[in-house]
Amino acid sequence: MNLTQAYSPEHFRQEAHQLVDMLADYLSNAQNQILKTVIPYRLPEENLEVWQQDFEEGKGNTLAFFEKVIQQSTHLHHPRYMGHQVSPPLPIAALTGLLTGMLNNGMAVYEMGLVSNPLERILSDLLANKIGFMAHASGLLTSGGTLANLTALLAARAAKAPTDVWEEGHSGRLAVMVSEEAHYCIDRAARIMGMGSKGIIKIPTNERFQLRTELLEDYYQQASNKGLSVIAVIGSACSTSTGSYDDLKAIGEFCALHNLWFHVDGAHGGAVVFSEKYKSLVAGINLADSVVIDWHKMLMTPALATTLIFKNGDDAFKTFHQKAQYLWANQGSQEWFNSGKRTFECTKLMMSVKIYSILKAYGEEIFAENVDTLHGLAHDFVKILQANPRFELGVEPQSNIVCFRFVGERQNPEAYNSINTVIRQRLLEEGNFYIVQTTLHEKLYLRVSLMNPLTTKEDLVALLAGIEKIAATIG
Repeated sequence: MNLTQAYSPEHFRQEAHQLVDMLADYLSNAQNQILKTVIPYRLPEENLEVWQQDFEEGKGNTLAFFEKVIQQSTHLHHPRYMGHQVSPPLPIAALTGLLTGMLNNGMAVYEMGLVSNPLERILSDLLANKIGFMAHASGLLTSGGTLANLTALLAARAAKAPTDVWEEGHSGRLAVMVSEEAHYCIDRAARIMGMGSKGIIKIPTNERFQLRTELLEDYYQQASNKGLSVIAVIGSACSTSTGSYDDLKAIGEFCALHNLWFHVDGAHGGAVVFSEKYKSLVAGINLADSVVIDWHKMLMTPALATTLIFKNGDDAFKTFHQKAQYLWANQGSQEWFNSGKRTFECTKLMMSVKIYSILKAYGEEIFAENVDTLHGLAHDFVKILQANPRFELGVEPQSNIVCFRFVGERQNPEAYNSINTVIRQRLLEEGNFYIVQTTLHEKLYLRVSLMNPLTTKEDLVALLAGIEKIAATIG
């Protein structure tokens, strides 16, 4: 096949029909658990060998390749997928991915983002309203929470640093204050910005793994006495390991008292702003200067798609001041429709179209329904765990993340870590469930993120039964 034939509409039509049929079969088999394996796990080197052999075979049947990718991937649409915080995307949003992949319009400049830039504005305004920001708020989409959090901290530096670091470089020692349970990307962002380990002030957490707000003043004064200029405090909504929500209201009031930037990392749990039942978990989020919320977690959008919202829209344009004569005629103006003025990304994907397709098909009510369903599943799981004395909760969950461990007859606590490590590895190798693990106060816990709204109580009971079966074989 030559280049012209590779662009053939009829060839595309034929393969697309077959691929959609293939994906529909996958969706049905996963949802109905005809597909038994959630994760077809292999050791990394074994997996590499499989794909190296495929590569060495050269060109061939593309549809056979598609089928192989489906078979050998982790199946997020399976109700027994309970692993990482990645959503099984709605089929309509995945289908929109085919549309945007074909059109391939960027978003840096208006002419390349005739559809996606206006939709980004609409989605940002929607989230700003849900957060409780006023009309002057403004936002943008980025490829993931890590990039969004870094962008927010750069805006905090531009607004609160004693000098203009962007133009003059570092002339002082800057710092941010953050929970010791915050996502690692906050630590990474601060280091990228040149703050070093001393510029990342980690505040201890309470028994529920929430930032101890009563310690903020002492830690702030200690940092000031060491010559550090604290520019921001980051609140977690929620933390990654346990799904715990910090007291955003208390953090916001502290930041207002000391004229600090208040940033909320709501990558996972910020989705509760759509839920009347659970939005109280983020009380005080409207006090923030910036908020990050991932659409690809509890909002059922294909990864990656994250919104960063600024309470003051002007702050979105202060982060980057570079000129690009070939892109923008009006270099210094604040133009929401030229996305590249506010973000690292230039040729940004048409992610807003995927999100908007969900709103167009179902309305925002489907976001609330999903949040409520996933949180409800976590509450159901807690009851199932509490009814079984052979298991122990790590912490009473606030979100759809539940940490627990097998304790058996509670005769040898020193062995709990090793036993649960083996259990998790065996579950991975069997592939009938997919869960992960975390460490809380040096104790290893099994951890589930209930991301699939089609997961049932029966699936959760089956998970515990599977764990007990594995535990019975451990000497």
